[in-house]
Amino acid sequence: MKITERIAGHLLQKNMVVLTGAGMSTASGLPDFRGDQGLWKNRDPRRLASISAMENSPEEFYEFYRERIRALLGVRPNRGHEILAWWEQEGYLLGIITQNVDRLHQEAGSMKVWELHGSLREVRCSRCRRRHGSEMLLERTDCPHCGWPLRPDVVLFGEYLPEEALEKAEELATSCGCFLVLGSSLEVSPANWYPSLAKRSGAELYIVNKTPTPLDSRADGVIHGDIIETLEAVEKTLNASP
Repeated sequence: MKITERIAGHLLQKNMVVLTGAGMSTASGLPDFRGDQGLWKNRDPRRLASISAMENSPEEFYEFYRERIRALLGVRPNRGHEILAWWEQEGYLLGIITQNVDRLHQEAGSMKVWELHGSLREVRCSRCRRRHGSEMLLERTDCPHCGWPLRPDVVLFGEYLPEEALEKAEELATSCGCFLVLGSSLEVSPANWYPSLAKRSGAELYIVNKTPTPLDSRADGVIHGDIIETLEAVEKTLNASP
């Protein structure tokens, strides 16, 4: 049986959880992190995307995030996001855990999305914590209410990840029957922990990524190919089911 057919079978059992990484959004025109044209090419993320950078090198910090915010302008969900949203609406998915900060899953219609790294669609004040659309950072870096520095509403290096998202991700990983990874290199913790946790809890693990991952040898099926083509193949099998 083909891997896509096995994935479709799990969808029919309505016990699947999906983890998405940067590769999920490249078809929408957003760069990944470690590819030839990735965001971290010739850059040190721990120096750029950190509290230290915001405090000690603000011009470089803000320009980096302005570049990322500009890249989001006009970006739309791709066919893969739409398919996942449809699966959720039909009750096939228990939820989506995402490393992405672009909120394209939500724009496509997904509701059960748990963001491990926050969202680049908003900025917040570092003092009063009021939130604003991220476009504000293109015009100013100070809060219009209290004057303190604004910052992107993402998890910076050295910060704790959101507790609620971590707890929900663990709950999903331990309760699903199938864990599907889409477009993640599985090199960043704690996201790379959840597939292993799901596997140890009895779930089948499938990985779809253009390049190999450290967990390929533990997976029940691996596809080194295009995510959208894979999801469309699964959807075709799903629609043909009685």
